[in-house]
Amino acid sequence: MAENEWVIVRLISEQEIGNRVRELGESISHDYEGADLHLICVLKGAWVFMADLVRQMAIPVTTDFIAVSSYGAGRESSGKVTLVSDLRVPIEGKDVLLVEDIVDTGLSLQFLLDTLACQRPRSLEICALLDKPARHQVQIEPRYLGFTVPDRFIVGYGIDYDEQFRHLPYIGYIDVSP
Repeated sequence: MAENEWVIVRLISEQEIGNRVRELGESISHDYEGADLHLICVLKGAWVFMADLVRQMAIPVTTDFIAVSSYGAGRESSGKVTLVSDLRVPIEGKDVLLVEDIVDTGLSLQFLLDTLACQRPRSLEICALLDKPARHQVQIEPRYLGFTVPDRFIVGYGIDYDEQFRHLPYIGYIDVSP
């Protein structure tokens, strides 16, 4: 189905996202003032969020990127998490903030937390734009959270369905009703 044939229902406006990202940036800046904060963006969905978040922070940070996959081209997680691209910078002894687009089942984040903890960071926390508690299979509690969303297939603001809809400046869901 072509992108223009989908019906996207808006959940969170561009302005609401901007306001919340600013608040998160202020909180993180306050909490990590004087720390050696290293942000790790979970690709591909979180890159738009992390770019905006970094610009709202009043402290210097370093960044890196990591990619995992559990969806492929489907709308349901396969439950099998695969590391697609690893870090380029060592994180031992650093305060690390893992920046994620959405906490869905929690399996990908648990995999990342376990993988990154083996590298002995000073601290390891999560900043997630969205949380979908109805889908949790493991308990994940982000230290910083943007919004809680319903059990729908979310798109926009960097989050995709089969590589489509990342460009939307708002967060919505795909309406699959007839």
